[in-house]
Amino acid sequence: MTALGVAGGLLQAVVIVGGAPLLLGLMRQVRARLDGRVGPGVLQPWRDLRKQLRKESITPRGTSEIFRVAPVLMVAMTVVVAVVVPFVTVDSPLPAVADLFVVVALLAHGTVITALAGLDTGTAFGGMGASREVTILALVEPTALVAIFALSVPVGSTGLPAIVGAGVADPDRMISPAGLLAAVALTLVVVAETGRLPVDNPATHLELTMVHEAMVLEYAGPRLALIELGAALRLAVYLGLVATLFVPWAIATSAGVGALALGVVAFAVKVGVLGAALAAAEVFLAKLRLFRVPELLAGSFLLALLAVTTAFVLG
Repeated sequence: MTALGVAGGLLQAVVIVGGAPLLLGLMRQVRARLDGRVGPGVLQPWRDLRKQLRKESITPRGTSEIFRVAPVLMVAMTVVVAVVVPFVTVDSPLPAVADLFVVVALLAHGTVITALAGLDTGTAFGGMGASREVTILALVEPTALVAIFALSVPVGSTGLPAIVGAGVADPDRMISPAGLLAAVALTLVVVAETGRLPVDNPATHLELTMVHEAMVLEYAGPRLALIELGAALRLAVYLGLVATLFVPWAIATSAGVGALALGVVAFAVKVGVLGAALAAAEVFLAKLRLFRVPELLAGSFLLALLAVTTAFVLG
C-alpha cells in the first residue's frame, strides 16, 4: 500500500460514485439527441435517485434477507472494485485484491446476488430474468477473464496494476493484434454485462423481453435507488476497465496534485467518450433474439482465445 495507491483509490471512489449517474444521463442524452428528441438532461438519473430515496420501501411477502440485502451487496462489491482497480493511478491501495481473477469474481458477485434476489421474489418475471442473467453471466465471465489474461501474458502477472503500468510504459502494446482482439472481446462483455443493446434494452417496458429489469420489478423506494445506482456503477466500472487497459494515457504515476488531477480528468473524459460512443451505436442497433445472444457471446469468447494465442505467439 503506497500513498499513490491510497490517493488514487479515494479519488476513484468519489469520481465513480458521483459520476456514474451522470454517465448514464449523458448516454441517455446522446440517444435522445440522435433520435431527434430534447432529452431529460444529464442530471436526470440523480433526480430519479433522489425521488426514489424519498419513497417507502416495499418488501414482498415471502421474501428472505436475500431480497433485502441484495441492493447493498451489489453496490458494495462494485465500490470495492472502483477503489482497488487502478483507474486514475498506476498503483492500487490493495494490490492483492486488484488481481484479474478477484476483480472479475467481485463483478460477477453483483450479478449473482441480483439473480438470487429475483428468484427470491417467487414471481414468474423474476425467475425468468434471473435465468437469462445467469445464462449470460456463464458466457461472458470466461470471456472477460481470457481477454484481460491476454494482456497479462507479456507482463507475466495477473495483477491489474502491473498490466496498467506496462501499458503506460509501452502504449504501442495496446495496438498489437492481441490487444485489438482483446479490446473487441471485452467491449462485447461490457455490452452484455451492463444490459445494453443488442443483448438487452435498458429502456424497454416489455417484461417478456427484459433481462436485468425483470429481476428488479419488485423493488421500490431506497432499495430501487440502490439497484439503479449499482447498475450505473457497474457501467462506469466496466467502461473504466476498457479505458484504462486499452487507452492508458494520462494515468498518474506520482502522488503529486497535478498528476492526480490530470488522471481524474483523463479518466472522466475517456469514460465519457466511450459511453457516448456506446449510446450512439445503440441508436443503429436492434435487440437480438434471446437465442441469438449465445452466438454473439461465443464469438466474443473466440476473439479472447485468439488474443491469448496471439499474445503467446507474438509475445
